[in-house]
Amino acid sequence: MNFATKLLHGTCGIDRETGASSIPIFQASTFHQYDIDHPGQFDYARSGNPTRQALEEAIAVLEGGERGFAFASGMAAISSVFLLFSSNDHIVVAEDVYGGTFRFLTTVLKRMEIEVTFVDTTNLQAIEKAIRPNTKAIYLETPSNPTLKVTDVAGATAIAKRHSLLTIVDNTFLTPYYQRPLELGADIVIHSATKFIGGHSDVVAGLVVTKTEEIGNKLYAIQNGFGAILGVQDCWLVMRGLKTLKTRLDQATRNAVQIADYLSQHPLVKHVYYTGLSSHKGHALQNSQASGHGAVLSFDLGGREQVKALFENLKLALVGVSLGGVESIYSYPVQMSHASMPKAEREKRGITDGLVRLSVGVEDAGDIIADLAQALQIAASVKFKIEA
Repeated sequence: MNFATKLLHGTCGIDRETGASSIPIFQASTFHQYDIDHPGQFDYARSGNPTRQALEEAIAVLEGGERGFAFASGMAAISSVFLLFSSNDHIVVAEDVYGGTFRFLTTVLKRMEIEVTFVDTTNLQAIEKAIRPNTKAIYLETPSNPTLKVTDVAGATAIAKRHSLLTIVDNTFLTPYYQRPLELGADIVIHSATKFIGGHSDVVAGLVVTKTEEIGNKLYAIQNGFGAILGVQDCWLVMRGLKTLKTRLDQATRNAVQIADYLSQHPLVKHVYYTGLSSHKGHALQNSQASGHGAVLSFDLGGREQVKALFENLKLALVGVSLGGVESIYSYPVQMSHASMPKAEREKRGITDGLVRLSVGVEDAGDIIADLAQALQIAASVKFKIEA
């Protein structure tokens, strides 16, 4: 069954019990036990709910894994995965991860005495060099947020296997439609389903898929014990979004290609980060391990004043902290997604005061470009601030 068909006729399609075209919302906190000696599949909604189970089964099928899990947010998913590790464990992490992930690793995990080393994971030798006797996992985000660096997932997982480590991949930007890390050797895949999987800027959710039942059982113990589950209403919204994932992402990606090409030729734009451009360092690698380049790109205008002028003069876009909606969403990483990362760390990763991240929506590409053109024309007239 091809991907588009799985989205509509997979586990979150028709309800097997009633034939309903949409999985019902089981708005129940507890479930009657007809025989206490032979309890039913569901007892308490934190431990399991039919609506949540349908979503969890669906994402497991789409990623090609054994177990799926739905969490209250992307960060709840990421945090729960990191709770698989214990005091004195060490994790090698991609240096340009999402700011919330960086914050959790450098504050909460630090208090738990779990060590982290940030490396440029596009350099496989750097990954290998960072491994210690107490290393337990390699954590990747590819393409990375917001500078879209591409890591060789198969290469990184090969290193992990040689050292008996887990490989964890944040697959939010590409979704299982464009990239399936488990097929490239990864052990755990994470999604902020708030983004492209939900797709309508109306739900906050996180998803995790494990390659094996063994890892899944360990993560279930954390999900059930920690309790950061996704509510049934939100599970239903994510399943609704999943049905149109391919259609939305195809259109948004086509738009992103046109916009990235336009921006790369604009005199005000210092640099464009988009893997769909042949000039991108990771372009060939992305083509080899993914079936698409996605709808997220970033571009550098050189300074904060130019970014502010751009945002103030755009007519057709939302300026906000998220991405992956049907509408185009502009974001300012230094004050939004990566505000929790120290300035020195941001700049080391290329997250400058002039960097704009754009999650391209499904609007007409010509309209988005025309809107960018008029806003950039105004931004170009703003003088760069000279530091004293």
